[in-house]
Amino acid sequence: MYDIAIIGAGVVGSAIARRLSRYALKVCLIEKQDDVSCGASKANSGIVHGGYSDEPGTLKAEMCVKGNRMYAQLDSELHFGYRECGSLVLAFADADKAGLERLYDMGIANGVGGMSIIGREEILALEPHVSPEVKWALLCRNAGVCSPYEFTIALAENAADNGVELKLNSEVTAITRIGGGFRLTCAGGPIDAEIVINAAGAYSDKIAQMAGAGDFRIIPRKGQYVLFNKDQSYLAHMVLFQLPTAEGKGVLVTTTYHGNLMIGPNAQETGSRDDVSTDAEILESIVKTARRSVPGFNMAKAITSFAGVRPTGEKGDFIIEESKVKGFVNVACIDSPGLTSSPAIACRVEEILKGMGVALEPKPDYLPQRRPIIVKKGDDFDGDINASDPRKHMICRCERVTEAEIIDSLHRSVPTHSIDGIKRRTRAGMGMCQGAFCSPRVRALIAHELGISEDEVPKRGPGSSILPDRAARSQVMKIDK
Repeated sequence: MYDIAIIGAGVVGSAIARRLSRYALKVCLIEKQDDVSCGASKANSGIVHGGYSDEPGTLKAEMCVKGNRMYAQLDSELHFGYRECGSLVLAFADADKAGLERLYDMGIANGVGGMSIIGREEILALEPHVSPEVKWALLCRNAGVCSPYEFTIALAENAADNGVELKLNSEVTAITRIGGGFRLTCAGGPIDAEIVINAAGAYSDKIAQMAGAGDFRIIPRKGQYVLFNKDQSYLAHMVLFQLPTAEGKGVLVTTTYHGNLMIGPNAQETGSRDDVSTDAEILESIVKTARRSVPGFNMAKAITSFAGVRPTGEKGDFIIEESKVKGFVNVACIDSPGLTSSPAIACRVEEILKGMGVALEPKPDYLPQRRPIIVKKGDDFDGDINASDPRKHMICRCERVTEAEIIDSLHRSVPTHSIDGIKRRTRAGMGMCQGAFCSPRVRALIAHELGISEDEVPKRGPGSSILPDRAARSQVMKIDK
């Protein structure tokens, strides 16, 4: 029997697993997909929010500010990619300055530092490609960007390196009481644990209901994005927001950690928790809204569109608590700023477990460090597609990914066997050609390293096609013509 079973290997579940891996506990991390970071954790803005947009006194406000201040240390240990670039909330009318002042006051109440309200001249000095119609902005220097799927992978890898057992392809279909603990009926066989932590994202209400602890409801809310080539990154140095609405923080313009311009998301309720489709009408609206902030981006440089489903709770705040069912902990309704908050949420769960009487005895051999997969390359890097040295043999020309990096990613403590799994770990296939050149080469490497045929290598997961999918690029290329 496990001491603790964590359901859901997104960023929150993986952060909890990593936090608990420092103690002498038998912990397992359960995921229904064939990889970690397959839900909202791979399809979000990647923004490390400052913490000024959440109502003071809420868990969202507390966890966001605490989580924000943990990222620099985490990146120094896990090497997932984080940059503190700052953010601006833009206002285009003098009447909107009051909205910025309210955000500023909320930020002060939440303990956010590095904030000020600035005028047009200072805004354009910081961001010369912002619309000249801008009047005011809230500057927050504490905001940043990270690579969200790399962060999740790094957390899960480090947890596994420190003894957490990862169980992929293990969807939980029933939860029953056995003695003083629980039996989880899973696709891969039953799992018994004394304590269960529910971090199942969009399905956290369903998991809670299985245990008789379901007094909340998830309202799935989809957000769509457009991603651009790196040559558009000069248009935004900081994260550029517009004034938030009741639907959320609104359409932003940002440069990702790896240097792609990105716009989005919208916010729409969806009847399906797995609906990650995009549509031209919504994308066109996102483009139009983003142009109010930064008019000059070139839609011919759009690479792809994508969408993610946020596990929004009907009560409007995070749920982080031991439920009415003893030993069952809900970590649910973690929508924005969930990515930012995830390391602080893990600390909160640690405190809840202490309050439940769990003995947290530190491991003397706990290792907080994790080697990066992506090797940074300078202008003098002499890689070539015909090089015999795996460290210089280029597999992906757009992102300069080498054979050695891909081989390394295939032999980590969190296994992957799909083309998209390699993409999230190494960026092979994330460039302008979207894998047209490198996907066959990646597939061949996966097959060789894992001792399987190329026909057995999926693109995304079980049952997915191995053929390159260019539909998303074709769709965004039609927008704004």
